[in-house]
Amino acid sequence: MLIELLFRLRDARIPVSITEYLAMLDGLSHGIANYSIDDFYHFARLSLIKDERHFDRFDKVFGDYINGQQHLFEQVIGDIPEEWLRLEAERLFSEEEKQDIEALGGWDKIMDTLRQRMEEQKERHQGGSKWIGTGGTSPFGANGYNPAGVRIGQKTGRHGRALKVWDKREYKNLDSERELGTRNFKMALRKLRRFAREGAQDQFDMSGTIDATARNAGLLDIKMAAERRNAIKVLLLFDVGGSMDYHVTVSEELFSAASSEFKHLEYFYFHNFVYEKLWKDNRRRHNETITLTEFLRTYSADYRVIIVGDATMSPYEITAPGGSVEHWNEEAGIVWMQRLLEKFPHVAWLNPEPEAYWSRVQSVKITHQLMQKRMYGLTVDGIGKAIDGLKKRH
Repeated sequence: MLIELLFRLRDARIPVSITEYLAMLDGLSHGIANYSIDDFYHFARLSLIKDERHFDRFDKVFGDYINGQQHLFEQVIGDIPEEWLRLEAERLFSEEEKQDIEALGGWDKIMDTLRQRMEEQKERHQGGSKWIGTGGTSPFGANGYNPAGVRIGQKTGRHGRALKVWDKREYKNLDSERELGTRNFKMALRKLRRFAREGAQDQFDMSGTIDATARNAGLLDIKMAAERRNAIKVLLLFDVGGSMDYHVTVSEELFSAASSEFKHLEYFYFHNFVYEKLWKDNRRRHNETITLTEFLRTYSADYRVIIVGDATMSPYEITAPGGSVEHWNEEAGIVWMQRLLEKFPHVAWLNPEPEAYWSRVQSVKITHQLMQKRMYGLTVDGIGKAIDGLKKRH
């Protein structure tokens, strides 16, 4: 059964070796993660994944794998010790929520009923209050409501009241190794390439050697040259979370293409609009940040800055102090953006939303105007136009 997980991980281009897979099986044989899918998830990730860049792809594969293993869920439910259930209840729930659970008959009643439903139910069920299904008020299933339930097969929460969630995820870092669909992006980004000779002369120069040897009456005259590298320096700023969740794929394609094209590339994240802080790792975005003041001081004005975001938010998030939805910003976002534009003359904003949509959203209109109309669509054609604009500004 678990060999399928290995194959799925490899199909997702996650490098997992047989040695790592056997190490995971050995740990499981010694009793690790006997009663908890969460423990199995963490142990499997620890055993199989050696690079944190692959964590998000692992989460997707693992979630799809577990959701497809219904018999595994039945086995886990049947083997959960009563003591574990009660400890989980004490850890997870407030007194009010515990009273809600007791009103439904308590944990024993909920889990016994779930076992019974899984034995009796033979088909998918929509709505209602009894069966495991969707869109109802049963304690078991997805896309419905119950004050104390077990969510099964639902990708995201709706009311935040499920007792157990296997698929909960936070903001994720973009995958720089994503290759599907990146070829056209690479072709567009190559318009910005400016090759220059730099560094030590440690590369064999074949054409130079042939020319020098010919000029030297046939006596071998070996020539060396510095490596040709892309001298363009790029800063990528990605909007993450919220409405940008719908544009993760195209953002990853851009990130992967840019990572392969530019030697001098730095990237940062922000949420909705650029304020006083940026960050490099979404898992540590509350603790490990760089102030925009330090950012402006660190990077020279010859960097090309490419901002990626849909600019879709409340207009107050741009124009008013305290407008951010996640923290109190003493200065409005527009102030910080103006400082960034004053420092860097080469800036472009790539918007994944269709251009016909921009005029209908006030925040997009404000951002477009603030960028002096240097907003372009996140398409191959839009990237080409953005690059032409970046090259023209000096």
